[in-house]
Formats: sequence, structure tokens, C-alpha cells
Amino acid sequence: GCGNSALSHDLHELGYTDVTSIDFSPACIAAMRTRYAGCPGLRWAVMDIRALAFPDASFDVVLEKGTLDVLMVEETDPWDVSPQAAAAMRRVLAEVSRVLRPGGCFISITFAQPHFRKPHYAQEAFGWSLRHAACGDGDAGAFHYFLYVMRKGQPLDPRDVALGRRLHQPPPAPTPP
Repeated sequence: GCGNSALSHDLHELGYTDVTSIDFSPACIAAMRTRYAGCPGLRWAVMDIRALAFPDASFDVVLEKGTLDVLMVEETDPWDVSPQAAAAMRRVLAEVSRVLRPGGCFISITFAQPHFRKPHYAQEAFGWSLRHAACGDGDAGAFHYFLYVMRKGQPLDPRDVALGRRLHQPPPAPTPP
């Protein structure tokens, strides 16, 4: 979900000359192709993040900035995510894991706090480690955002494994009155 963000171009200007950007909107991708037609190495594709059309192990780095947040936009309780939203997140993350090369890195930038997002990332099936950091300017009134870094082929910390398992446990049965 690159949208109309200049991030791909900014990366190109920093020397990353092999950048593929996707979005589900044909109009958006057409506009980005036109806007950055003079930038060799920037590629644009209409694609659904839930079914990536790339071969297995085809990327060294996958970067998302707020795209996964869209999967949670209709959730009313971040502590109790619906099975549909959890399944959609799992499907997308499985696709990211699939297209990452061994040793590859998945970087996720979001406003989602670790206690809400880490359980989704911390799945042993994805085959990656998990680290995160809070980012922001330190202003007490400012929102912080979070950087999550997953490295394919490195093990999850046991505490993160436990977080991931809790996400998929059925809720406890109600106790009788």
C-alpha cells in the first residue's frame, strides 16, 4: 500500500535504486508511474497485500508504513481483535514471510503500540525474530510511532513466542454465576 507517499522516491534518492512499490489502486499506481517516470529502478505494481504475485524469497527487505493499520481500522477493541482481523493480519504477514529471502528484513512503521501489534508479528510460523523501538521527538504532547524489525531466519525470543501463542488461544469459558 504505497499510496501517493514519496517514500519510494526518497529511498531512490538515498541510493536504493531497486525499489518495488505496490498498491491495490490502479489509479494510484498509474499516478505514481507518471510522477516518477524519470527514476529508473522504481517499479510500480497493482497488487493485493493478501496475495502477493512475487516468487518466494524474492526480496531482501519488505517495508510497510501504515498499510497493516488498515486491517485493524474497523476494530473497536484493540485488546480483543476479531477473528477476521487476526486472520487477515496473519495472511498478509505469511505473504511477507514468503517473499523474504533468508536473512531478509521486514520493517513495519506504525502508531500501533507493542502490546497490540507484537502478538501478530510474534508467530513462529513466519520464521523471523522481532525487535521494536519507539520513535518520536520526545515532546510529551506528541504521538509516538513504532518501528518493528523482523529478521527472517532468526529465532523469536521466548517471551515473544508466548505473546504470539496468546493471540490464537480461544477465550476462556465464562464462569457460571
